[in-house]
Amino acid sequence: MSSSQRASIYERITADILAAIERGAGTWRMPWHHDGSPAARPINVATGIPYRGLNILALWAAAEDAGYGHGLWGTYRCWAKLGAQVRKGERATLAVFWKRTENGDAEDGDDETSFKRSRMFARGFSLFNIAQVDNYSPPEIPRLTESERIARAEAFIAALQVPIVVGGDMAYYQPSTDTVHLPPFERFKDAVSHASVSIHEHAHASGAPHRLARDLTGRFGSFAYAMDEAIAELTASFVLADLGLACEPRPDHAAYLASWIEVLKSDPRAIFTAASKAQQAADWMHSMQPSRSQEAA
Repeated sequence: MSSSQRASIYERITADILAAIERGAGTWRMPWHHDGSPAARPINVATGIPYRGLNILALWAAAEDAGYGHGLWGTYRCWAKLGAQVRKGERATLAVFWKRTENGDAEDGDDETSFKRSRMFARGFSLFNIAQVDNYSPPEIPRLTESERIARAEAFIAALQVPIVVGGDMAYYQPSTDTVHLPPFERFKDAVSHASVSIHEHAHASGAPHRLARDLTGRFGSFAYAMDEAIAELTASFVLADLGLACEPRPDHAAYLASWIEVLKSDPRAIFTAASKAQQAADWMHSMQPSRSQEAA
């Protein structure tokens, strides 16, 4: 496939993802099974969705203080719906969620020319750790077998020559050591998800100074951070298509990008810039693959 043909396919994939975001991409979930480790992102027991923001710190602190060995949390009502019972006398951990009011107070009185502004307010809710309840056992985590690995994806990723560290519950690229960190293969929901996450993190690695030299210094929540997340996820969608593993963007691509779209909206062209950078990352990955003459040697 020529570079111009790939570019055309990448443009279509980007357009498809944007259309999915506009339709409502849903909530992104980690494509690997969480083992409940308290060191990883705390997780809602009912939805499987990680808590965000300051709630992560609050739940980590509570788990550390109480010595909880598991990262599953839920409200009293949530545990009850699952058939569990919070033990009498257990102390709840306070968490918060932010809600936007549809109508705020009028700016200048009640006349018809006044406009109302929306406001954000915090609402607290009480959470209990799995260690504080009876009659609940976490469901057994499905495990992928080694035979389910996708050979062509594994070979493609290995050719990128970025060291991979396997273990834990998080996937990330560590610039200081130039290493990609992934949960064990067996934890992933399917082999394509494993390939997608690995390629996403390798896309971050492509931005290292000795490769494509992108700005990888952005703090979480910043425009630069959101931009590289968009670049990495688009790269994953592009390369999965190149490898014949996804004929169209997977729903999780759109859901993941949707979580960063608010930050990217500050620059109307940001997503298209990200797509261009993603194409560069994908092209770098292809350039690292052995040529046919090397394979035959």
